[in-house]
Amino acid sequence: MAAMLIRVLTLTLLLTLVGCGDDRPEKIANYQRLTEARVAALGQMLDNGEIRNANLLKQYASIVTSQKADLSPLLQELAKDGTSKGPLFTSLKRRLSELGNDNNFVDIDQRLDEAENLYQAADPSLFNDMLSDSVNVVADMSDGALARVNSISREAAVLANGAEDFGAGSQLVGNPAYGNWQTGSNGMSFWAWYGMYAMFSNFTRGPIGYDRWSSRRNYSYYNDVGRYRYTSPKQASSQNQTYQRTKKQFNSQGKKFDSPYAKSRSGSTSLSRQSSSVPKASTAGTSKSKFRSNYSKNSNFRNSGNRTTRGVRRGK
Repeated sequence: MAAMLIRVLTLTLLLTLVGCGDDRPEKIANYQRLTEARVAALGQMLDNGEIRNANLLKQYASIVTSQKADLSPLLQELAKDGTSKGPLFTSLKRRLSELGNDNNFVDIDQRLDEAENLYQAADPSLFNDMLSDSVNVVADMSDGALARVNSISREAAVLANGAEDFGAGSQLVGNPAYGNWQTGSNGMSFWAWYGMYAMFSNFTRGPIGYDRWSSRRNYSYYNDVGRYRYTSPKQASSQNQTYQRTKKQFNSQGKKFDSPYAKSRSGSTSLSRQSSSVPKASTAGTSKSKFRSNYSKNSNFRNSGNRTTRGVRRGK
C-alpha cells in the first residue's frame, strides 16, 4: 500500500513539474524569430533612407567632406553607420548569430536577457536614437555649422557635467563598435580606436586614459542611454574587467575609483519613448540582482503593430 502511495505521489509530482516546465527556451526561440525579422526590416529601412538620423548622418558627412577634404576617409567611415554596412548594424547581426549557440552564454538567463536586448536594439526608433552619437560627432567636426540632434550643445554639456572636452569623436569612446580599452605597459588602460577611426587621435592630446575618462567623460547616447541594449554579454564583461582592474589599482594606492557608469551624464533631448523607457546604462554588465524592465506588462509575448513586449526578470 505504501509503495503504491509513493508511486502515485511521484507520478503527481512529475505531472506537476511538466505542467510548470521551463518556458525560457521557448521565449528565446520566439525572440530569435522575431528579431531576425526585425533586423532584416531595419536593414532595409536603412538602405531605403527611412531612418531619419541615418539620412542626416550621410548628409552631414557629405557637407563636412566638402569643407575638409583631408577628413574624407574618416567621414566616409562614419557615414557607413547610416547603412546596413556600418558597425552598429553589423554588430546586431553578429549578436543575433551568436544568440543561436548557448555556449556563448554563462547560463540560460543571460541568453534570455540578450535575446530581449537584441529585439529592443533592433527597434527602428531606438536605432535612430543610437545614431545620434555619430551624427553629433560629424556636427562637432563642422565647427558649429551643423546642429546636433537629440543632445544639447557640446559646450553646454561640458559645463553641465563638469566634463572634459576630449575632442572630436569623444561620444564614441567606450562604444565597442569603434574601439576597445587596452592596457599599457604601466598597467593603466587607454582607448584604442579601430581602423580608420584612429584618425580621431589627431583631435586629442595624447591617448584617452580610462581613469581620466571615467571621471571626466561627457554625455553620449551610448554611454548614458543605449549601453544596456547595444552591448553584448562578452563586451559588457570586458568593460567590467577594465573597471575592476582599474579599481584594484586605485585601491592599492588608497584611492577610490568609481565606474564611469555609476552616474549618468545629462544632455539628452527629444529622445524617443522607447529610449526613455530602457534601463539605465549603469545596469549593463552587472549580474545576479534582478529587476523588471519597463516593458514588463505580463509574462507573455504580445504583438501590437510592429512592437512585441513581454515581462521578464533580467540579470543586471
